[in-house]
Amino acid sequence: MKPLEGLVVLEFCQFLAGPSAGLKLADLGARVIKIERPIKGEACRQLSIKDLFVDESSLLFHTINRNKESFAADLKNPEDLALVKKLIAKADIMTHNFRPGVMDKIGLTFADALAINPKIIYGTITGYGEKGPWAKKPGQDLLLQSLSGLSWLSGRKSQGPVPFGLAVADLMCGNHFVQGILTALLKRAKTGKGVLVEVSLLESVLDIQFESITSFLNDGGQLPERGDVKGSAHAFLSAPYGVYQTQNGYISLAMGDLLCIGNLLEINLEKYADKHQWFASRNEIRELLSARLSTQTSEHWLDLLQSKGVWCGKVLNYDDLDNQSFVNDLQLKQTVKNSAGETLVTTRSPIQLDGEILVNTKAAPKVGEDNLIIHEQFLNE
Repeated sequence: MKPLEGLVVLEFCQFLAGPSAGLKLADLGARVIKIERPIKGEACRQLSIKDLFVDESSLLFHTINRNKESFAADLKNPEDLALVKKLIAKADIMTHNFRPGVMDKIGLTFADALAINPKIIYGTITGYGEKGPWAKKPGQDLLLQSLSGLSWLSGRKSQGPVPFGLAVADLMCGNHFVQGILTALLKRAKTGKGVLVEVSLLESVLDIQFESITSFLNDGGQLPERGDVKGSAHAFLSAPYGVYQTQNGYISLAMGDLLCIGNLLEINLEKYADKHQWFASRNEIRELLSARLSTQTSEHWLDLLQSKGVWCGKVLNYDDLDNQSFVNDLQLKQTVKNSAGETLVTTRSPIQLDGEILVNTKAAPKVGEDNLIIHEQFLNE
């Protein structure tokens, strides 16, 4: 039995942050019911990556909505809204990421939900909080990466701001949302009362930068200073930290004793014996390392460096990764199947409980696919 089995979650969320939280709750055993508009469903169904679709919904939608059910309802229709309120009366958790004010118009605010179900855990995700001049501005991942300072931490100095190739603001906000909901479950168990959980994309993307922001706030306002050599990997760490090209690929060097690495590579780095130079002169040090590492294969250098305890590794692309033995040994992939029998290979939950891997084989639902069974189980009274 999974730890959240028996809990019912109503998900009014769309796109990524909220649905990614629902995915994690579903992986942990919760019954997650997406409340979607009829026919078109949640907006993310049409937001594609690389124009890939499965059963008329985008592959992106499928990556974050497996193991959920779909209940189609028009929240502007009084009859459908009455049904949704009946579901709220029997749910444990409801989540939404509508703009501030939308739930007021519908009549489904936290106060409204409490009147229906005094023990409801009510979770909201906003872009920038419920109040203030930014409250109604669009909360989109790239915009949050841009305004939060995050885009100045990757890439090289000469490249200017470089956004991540992942929706990191959305995904981290989803993680924080799950933490808040699990905490609220514990609080409700103690008090017997409903709990309001609020997170914002802005606060989440600032929280994941706590190291760099704390450095800025306590180091005289010094801005992050990225290196400007190919492979520079961290605005706050010294050489050798970075990625280096070899004769046949790339390797990464993590934190380590620079002089020791120099000796192993047969490079004279005595000029940099003072450890303060490892940061101040990191560009020229990395250039010396790059010139030497380009002369041999990745395998040659890894055999040498790893045998002496140096933290280093090969840089893999997804194809390389997929051919590693640990992918199968750790069962890192799972196959899910939709109601039409179509299959999709995806990742799995990274959590194991008592040695058990949390695997779910149910693909994302079609719009309204579960209306009938939800009516029978919750609404036919």
